[in-house]
Amino acid sequence: MKRIASLAAAFVLSVSPLAAQDKPVEILNASYDIARELFAQINPAFTATWKAKTGQTIEIKQSHGGSSRQARAILEGLQADVVTFNQVTDIDVLRDKGGYVARDWQRRFPNNASPYYSLPAFLVRKGNPKGIRDWSDLVRPDVQSVFPNPKTSGNARYTYLAAYAFALEQAQGDQARAQDFVKRLLANVPVFDTGGRAATTTFVERGIGDVLITFEAEVNGIRKEYGDKGFEIVVPSLSILAEFPVAVVDKVAGKRGTEATAKAYLDFLYSQAGQEILAENYNRVHHPAVIERHKGRFPAVRLVRVEEVFGGWDKVTAEHFAEGGILDKVFVKR
Repeated sequence: MKRIASLAAAFVLSVSPLAAQDKPVEILNASYDIARELFAQINPAFTATWKAKTGQTIEIKQSHGGSSRQARAILEGLQADVVTFNQVTDIDVLRDKGGYVARDWQRRFPNNASPYYSLPAFLVRKGNPKGIRDWSDLVRPDVQSVFPNPKTSGNARYTYLAAYAFALEQAQGDQARAQDFVKRLLANVPVFDTGGRAATTTFVERGIGDVLITFEAEVNGIRKEYGDKGFEIVVPSLSILAEFPVAVVDKVAGKRGTEATAKAYLDFLYSQAGQEILAENYNRVHHPAVIERHKGRFPAVRLVRVEEVFGGWDKVTAEHFAEGGILDKVFVKR
């Protein structure tokens, strides 16, 4: 915590001073489902730096849910100043439907507006009784996988895409075989929750399933929190790069006069102080010094990108996630 505090102080010195403001400011961050604990640490660190820099008191409120559901909520009136999502397409929806974010939102911040990244990984029960090592084990009839509904959760869409990419490689590009693979995987899911945190509850608290598939940061957090249960982490041989895009919701922030604060809040995620908090929570980051300090936390894994396997998010959305797309064809109705 001392390191984080000193890094936060460095962030204060690295930005231009603004005139102190007496009026308290409030912004709302609409975020993905399993980010509650992460932003519970980031928010007070940012508010302290902002107070020291401007003299202004700021309150950051949070809204959490499945990333796609959060995007719909904003379209329906949720007054979010910023979004910190786990899927590019959910911010694109805000761009395309009503101009809630800038057309060039991915160029407004570094790394395609993704301050950190992760990948789908596995959490298995103590001793890994089913011997789960890779995606191929998840289509066995004796293995029940737990992850949320890909129709409502960005988290689950990454799981679907990672499994599909693995199957495509194993099948040497045969689409029919890849679709059969993910159909069997989906058939082995006993319950589809709407978001990642609910899926975690299903696996951890309700004791359902043999393996939980979620972001690497989440599986590490669960193992740490529930140390008495002896959960083990399995990183598959191949996974997909899961970026966590951010954007100022210009349509809301402009109306509320919070643009500068909203941007500074997202800038903080790229600062060394922000990257330190992210890495402490098992998110993979971009800051060289933070990467070096935490390199022991992150095992090597071969990551593929949506762009290289599926031709980009627009194409994957049209072919897989649109109504009547491949996901609809392989999704076992319950």
